[in-house]
Amino acid sequence: MTNDTPMKLDSLWRGAHAATMKNGLYSVIENAAIGVVGGRIVWIGEEKDLPDYLTQQEQDLGGGWITPGLIDCHTHLVFGGNRAGEFEQRLNGVSYQEIAQQGGGIASSVKATRDASEAELIASAARRLKSLMADGVTTVEIKSGYGLSLDAELKMLRVAGQLGNDFPVTVKRTCLAAHAMPPEFKDKDDYIDYLCETLLPKAAKLGMADAVDAFCEGIAFSTEQVARYFKTAEFLGLPVKIHAEQLSSLGGTAMAASFKALSADHIEFIEESDVKAMAESGTVAVLLPGAFFTLKETQRPPIDLLRQYGVPMAVATDANPGTSPALSLRLMMNMSCTLFALTPEEALAGATIYAAKALGIADTHGSLEVGKVADFVCWEVESPGELSYWLGGDLLKTRVYQGEKK
Repeated sequence: MTNDTPMKLDSLWRGAHAATMKNGLYSVIENAAIGVVGGRIVWIGEEKDLPDYLTQQEQDLGGGWITPGLIDCHTHLVFGGNRAGEFEQRLNGVSYQEIAQQGGGIASSVKATRDASEAELIASAARRLKSLMADGVTTVEIKSGYGLSLDAELKMLRVAGQLGNDFPVTVKRTCLAAHAMPPEFKDKDDYIDYLCETLLPKAAKLGMADAVDAFCEGIAFSTEQVARYFKTAEFLGLPVKIHAEQLSSLGGTAMAASFKALSADHIEFIEESDVKAMAESGTVAVLLPGAFFTLKETQRPPIDLLRQYGVPMAVATDANPGTSPALSLRLMMNMSCTLFALTPEEALAGATIYAAKALGIADTHGSLEVGKVADFVCWEVESPGELSYWLGGDLLKTRVYQGEKK
């Protein structure tokens, strides 16, 4: 393009400051302008430096701050029913064991999810998804894991895919079939064999999973069992993630790092050797303060160690019916600050660029840079730190998805 040739834009967005989150920092642009072509950012900088342009649409955002669209990189958004009744029971003194004996806990979610039609699952998950979108989310990861059979897991993954078609949001699907034991299996090794021989290959063949996840814990699956499951995922060309070190230290995080895992999630009980392994493998630490809060945990993730080794820290809702019924990523950003001592800048990076890295899409999402997808939000705030400061409230002014106001 010569100096005499005007830039041709589909849209130009101006009239606000921008926290681009480049390199995980605010990386502020005062009085920013963003040029978009084909749903991608082709120019970003201070408005005074904007070259000559032709545009089909110009939008004055009218003040405030622009950030990348928020990315919720760990959710269980698709499930049947809910467990509000169990929540009330526990507060009235009924124990977890008693609830489980009554058919409650994850078993109740599995039964409700298996019994629900796809239309019912879409309708209930859509309500939760709309809440996340109203809070600035433009990309969301959705896990299976409440089906625990071939048909039910594929049903969940189909529903997740349909949500991405129905709404202006990017959905990344994760197969979490190694979440718990289904009622028809009695032996954990037998169930892992079933996942490796039947369920995972089918999900991969149908192109219904972007990644594979597992719950590695004493109440779920051992490090050795998850490693077998991950070897199958690796053979099928699917990246892995892990729920690990939430309740105890079993070495699941270091094992996952040996598979170059995209992320290790929860990780309250990781040790320095785990952190070092994550740093060497590029594995992101996904912090889930909603579950920490709901379960009244006291063991915090070792934030200082993660900083020391330069491990990126993402923040997510873990939206699920049992341990984190959270529908606000901004609230999780606040809680990551108040409960885990992140800074507001780290919390915003955790819900943008590092959340993108946890999904393997940091080359296209998570920061405002030329070449990346034009997903961004303009907020009614005076500084980006306010996004972690306010507990609730409607701060969103304009939500832009792939270059269009949505």
